[in-house]
Amino acid sequence: MPDASQPPQPPAEPLRGEHSATLRRLEKSAGRLAAKAIARMDESLPWYRAMPPENRSWIGLVAQAGIAAFTEWFRHPEAPQAISTDVFGTAPRELTRAISLRQTVEMVRTTIEVMEGAIDEVAAPGDESVLREALLVYAREIAFATAQVYAQAAEARGAWDARLESLVVNAVLSGEADEGVLSRAAALGWNSPDKIVVVLGTAPNGDSELTVEAIRRASRHAKLQVLTGVLGERLVVVAGGDGDPVKVAKALIGPFAPGPVVAGPVVGDLLSATRSAQAAAAGLRACHAWPDAPRPVSSDDLLPERAMAGDRQAREQLVEEIYRPLEEAGSALLETLSVYLEQASSLEGAARMLFVHPNTVRYRLRRVTDVTGWSPSDVRSAFTLRIALILGRLSETERPG
Repeated sequence: MPDASQPPQPPAEPLRGEHSATLRRLEKSAGRLAAKAIARMDESLPWYRAMPPENRSWIGLVAQAGIAAFTEWFRHPEAPQAISTDVFGTAPRELTRAISLRQTVEMVRTTIEVMEGAIDEVAAPGDESVLREALLVYAREIAFATAQVYAQAAEARGAWDARLESLVVNAVLSGEADEGVLSRAAALGWNSPDKIVVVLGTAPNGDSELTVEAIRRASRHAKLQVLTGVLGERLVVVAGGDGDPVKVAKALIGPFAPGPVVAGPVVGDLLSATRSAQAAAAGLRACHAWPDAPRPVSSDDLLPERAMAGDRQAREQLVEEIYRPLEEAGSALLETLSVYLEQASSLEGAARMLFVHPNTVRYRLRRVTDVTGWSPSDVRSAFTLRIALILGRLSETERPG
């Protein structure tokens, strides 16, 4: 009685003698079995019929290689076999992009079924059960090999996509976005949304891949497209699909480390996203000057701090969006706003200084809000308006003539 504690060992030379007849018949039948497997695929697999001829020919080679690999494996079952190399190495790597894992499983299953159906005619008398058991073990091995091939392809694609995405995000952040960036983004599945926001904050410690995946989960939940990456200590997200910067940042804020999170302005395309990224970066640098800033915060809400930190774009924006419109609306609005702010936001004090009724001051301040979008009666807005007035007056001295 055999020792049950020891695993069964294959005979030293199992096929050179008693199963050699089956091996010869299997070798002779290999071409016919491969042709029958291809015919079965054409009959039962619609996706196979729809493929271009080149890909169908590669699949035919894979089926032939699979049967040949089984024959070799049946010849030397005790020898280690690199099934994935023997079978899938006959086709180009691009084939894993052309057919899915599910389709590959269907292809393998069809080939195995054809081989199972031919066991009685291929096996020598008395070898039917041996050949059937060998095919069963081989089917398990080929299943593992299939999973390995697709796992390796997925890992390679994931690593390549991560590098490509990092290049795109870095180009947007550094101001080097060009037409090449558009093609790289398209390769990553970016569908060119017409509303794009760049969100910046501090990246958490730990595996950056986990952070990126957390951003992706949050973006799917918020129905946003994203290109994201960890660049140094910064977590950068280029998000498309929504025109509200703060709303976008709130939807994606979970994976960010504690600290300020700043959303740049909305732009219309990926090449313009550099402007949003630069505004967000300037806001992130200046955000410490406003300790009570909300989290997240729009870069436009940080215009005063950005201007005082030396951000030329913020200075120009305050002048062009606040001072110039007030100047064009008439001197009365500029004068009234200036006096109102100097009088500690007192309607009565401003009215006395201007020799007008308080209701006139109130009306003019409403006009200031209509023209600029900033309300003088709000403390934060008043601060922004004051900085805009200062910068506007300074710009007057820089005008030629």
